[in-house]
Amino acid sequence: MTHSARPRPLGDLRILAVEQYGAGPFGTVHLAELGADVIKVEDVRTGGDVGRAVPPFQQGDDSLFFETFNHDKRSVVLDLANDAGREVFHDLVRASDAVYSNLRGDVPAKLGLRYADLAHVNPRIVCVSLSGFGMTGPRRAEPAYDYILQGMAGWQALTGDPDGPPTKSGLSLVDYSGGLVAALALLAGVHAARRDGVGCDCDTSLFDTAMSMLTYVAAWTMAPGSTYEPERLAYSAHPSIVPFQNFRTADGWIVIVCAKEKFWQRLIDVLGIAHVRDDPRFAGFAARRANRAYVVATLQDAFATRTTADWIAALTAAGVPCGPINDVRAALADPQTAARGLVTETEHPAFGTASWIASPVRVGDPPAHHRRAPQLGEHNRVVLRELLGYDDARVRALRSRGAFGAKRLMPYEEPSSG
Repeated sequence: MTHSARPRPLGDLRILAVEQYGAGPFGTVHLAELGADVIKVEDVRTGGDVGRAVPPFQQGDDSLFFETFNHDKRSVVLDLANDAGREVFHDLVRASDAVYSNLRGDVPAKLGLRYADLAHVNPRIVCVSLSGFGMTGPRRAEPAYDYILQGMAGWQALTGDPDGPPTKSGLSLVDYSGGLVAALALLAGVHAARRDGVGCDCDTSLFDTAMSMLTYVAAWTMAPGSTYEPERLAYSAHPSIVPFQNFRTADGWIVIVCAKEKFWQRLIDVLGIAHVRDDPRFAGFAARRANRAYVVATLQDAFATRTTADWIAALTAAGVPCGPINDVRAALADPQTAARGLVTETEHPAFGTASWIASPVRVGDPPAHHRRAPQLGEHNRVVLRELLGYDDARVRALRSRGAFGAKRLMPYEEPSSG
């Protein structure tokens, strides 16, 4: 087999994804880009994944929001609360490696998505739940969203200027991190199931994820006898290292990171303030932290004299870690973005050329092509007939019993061609 003919890394993995909106789909879209067959199980009565209705760039049952999180997947519609729908779902479980959901913590039990509910169908099945608070604990039945978790887990209290209000990140980082955690748990669970012949539950949550990312801030706060209180610092400054923050230039902003002493020495040479080497207030990490206000003011006076581009050129040449504060368009236009092949395109029936950022998870060669996100129920016919072997009579019987919850003509109802 030639290198180019090798199957995708996860080409032998099939996932049933009872997912919606951002967190869950963000986890599985990376697995799909790695070759996994991700089959979205959607409820047509509710319009399927709620992400299909998110504006702007929304039309019918589709949106660019949905496209971003669901390209390279397939979609079937099933009513999991219906006995006939459960029959179909169980047949899909027999042909799959994992069931992945992002629902409230008490819902997997109600819908029968836990390992205890499905082990009799497929003893090797791995059941991944990504919920707001997990399937245990006093908050298990509470809904949760990224904004809420950034507040509850202390993130907002750490973000923003000292005199400003608590502030969330500009991106849904709890959702995205939670999706990656759930995807990692799924891969570990499938690995163990293939080794041992027994599946398991993977109980992941956005709350757990957000709390785990407090890392050293939590450790400092919990240290024996600690009086440490995390605080917000101006210009997005690091709590320990100075300078490690944003500075205003003559025409914009720049980020400077002197995480090592050698970077500090190079910085002051480029800024033309080498004389501060003789000032004890600048001598080492501890001294600069103790005199943060004076050190930062001295550096700010220097940075204000030239443009961001000028400083980037000079500092990069000197080996000082730095970068511009880009807006989104500028980030997309960065030559590194193109060099890494990060922008991916497909043709879309509603939006023309649809673009998104490719997965950063790279294993072997990148995929040769991508598929647009599926229309609602687009793959019912191929999944039911080719994967499960249902004939038209079986599909009609299941439909009459409410398996698909259909209120309108769907792709799986089209007449067979053969």
